[in-house]
Amino acid sequence: MAFGEHTSKSIIGTKSRELIGKRIVLCVTGSVAAIRSPDIARELMRLGADVYVVMSKMAEHVVHPDTLHWSTGNPVVTELTGDIEHVQYGGEHREHADLILVAPSTANTIGKVAAGIDDTPVTTLLTTARGAGIPVIIAPAMHASMYKHPIVNENIKKLQGIGIEVLIPRFEEGKAKIPGTEEIVAAVVKKLTKPQDLKGKRILITAGPTRAYIDAFRYITNPSSGKMGNAIAEDALERGADVTIVYGPATASPPPNVKIIKIETTEEMLNAVVAELKGKKYDAAILSAAASDWGPADRKMEKTPSNQGEWTLKLKALPKIIAEVKKADPKVFLVGFKAEYNITEEELIDRSYKRLKEMKMNLIVANDVSKENRGFNVDTNEVYIIDPKRKVLHVTLTSKKEIAGKLLDTVRDQIKA
Repeated sequence: MAFGEHTSKSIIGTKSRELIGKRIVLCVTGSVAAIRSPDIARELMRLGADVYVVMSKMAEHVVHPDTLHWSTGNPVVTELTGDIEHVQYGGEHREHADLILVAPSTANTIGKVAAGIDDTPVTTLLTTARGAGIPVIIAPAMHASMYKHPIVNENIKKLQGIGIEVLIPRFEEGKAKIPGTEEIVAAVVKKLTKPQDLKGKRILITAGPTRAYIDAFRYITNPSSGKMGNAIAEDALERGADVTIVYGPATASPPPNVKIIKIETTEEMLNAVVAELKGKKYDAAILSAAASDWGPADRKMEKTPSNQGEWTLKLKALPKIIAEVKKADPKVFLVGFKAEYNITEEELIDRSYKRLKEMKMNLIVANDVSKENRGFNVDTNEVYIIDPKRKVLHVTLTSKKEIAGKLLDTVRDQIKA
């Protein structure tokens, strides 16, 4: 320990060096769970991190800034000054923090961040840091009834939609308690030590639904939310890839720091994918979008009267985007997705393998969307990843982020082989 250095820093790296050289900003808000914040800071330090604290005014009613100063060995930010602390820690420059951890986070802070409100040092830092693409993890703590409020849930989904990781609280004694210190620290370690095994690789992703218009403004579509494609894009970014996402009109938002090409129709998605593949070199194309297969044979640019009694539609097959990928770039590593409904596992694998061979895919991801918590518009799925040798990786029910990681592990191994 250097002369004059705060004695609390002597614990840095005493357990491991996996976070050595990492600067973590611990944001503390006004939950009684703030009494846990010093322990969280100390545990991160034992793994090698240098921890800095930013507090809201209400957090000072629970834990004194001096306690957190002692815990970390660094001065604590309780208000923003002419030193523009939010930019020092979260701005677009080389010396910014490696990660922002909010532990605990109140429902109030979650709501403010979701709405872009900056009226505390914590919320101003979070807006600045997310705009700069710095990873953010939030550990909520509140009464269970607050956590279950529809608006709180909506706000959490908004945060997840912009790439903020929100940990699941522990439900005990009528409260949504802050996750355990071990779980919080593990999430930080996982986020900061992800290998840069896709650095220098360029990946094209399609995500969300498409629309097939049947008159001037009515259309056929499906319930795809874009969450699977977003999870793949986020994981690829964390691994160092350069990511482009061709994005249909989905409910979720793509992560920041990706190139986004917004489209509406299957034809527009096809044109965008082909243009990208012909315009630059991509290492992989991952087509997770649920593009509409059928559209009207004849679209009239008018509003069809609602009082005509009945409306008979004649549909035609729309172009298969995946069929054009290898024509645009025969060397690109192609991953397709196939959703089926209420069929056996064997039949799902058989149909998907047949499609893989027909379309000259390198991998296909298959799932049955008839099962609960699988497929469209949910955060979880169960999939089968199948290769040209009919080798099957079965990923049981888990988060789409976890599935994205396992899929990209397979892609990485193939494109680096």
